[in-house]
Amino acid sequence: MEQVPEFLTKSIEFLDAKKTENIVVLDLRDVANIADYFVVSTAANAPHLKSLGDGMQRLCKDNHYRESRHAGDGHSGWVIADYDGVMVHIFSSDMREIYDLEKLWKDAKRVEL
Repeated sequence: MEQVPEFLTKSIEFLDAKKTENIVVLDLRDVANIADYFVVSTAANAPHLKSLGDGMQRLCKDNHYRESRHAGDGHSGWVIADYDGVMVHIFSSDMREIYDLEKLWKDAKRVEL
C-alpha cells in the first residue's frame, strides 16, 4: 500500500473515533494543486461540529503540526483543518450537500484506508 501522510491517517482515525458520518478521502494529486488529499465527513449537529473542530486543533497541537491552519466553527456549518497537503473538511449535513466536494472533485480517486 502507498505511503500516505501521517496527518491523513491520524485525522481519519480521529473522525472515525468521534463518530462522524460518511468519511470520504479524495486523492487530488493528479487533478489539482491546492492539496494532495481532501478528507470529507459529516457531523451530527452544531455542537458535534464544534467539538470536532476543537478536537482537530488539539490533534494538531498534540502532534506538533505547527504549520496547520484551521477555519470555521459549529455555527458556520463547516470546519477545516489544513496541514501538509491534507485538507480535512467537516460539514453539517446541509453544508456538505451545498458544497458537494465529492461531485466537484469527481475526477479524484477515492482512497480506502
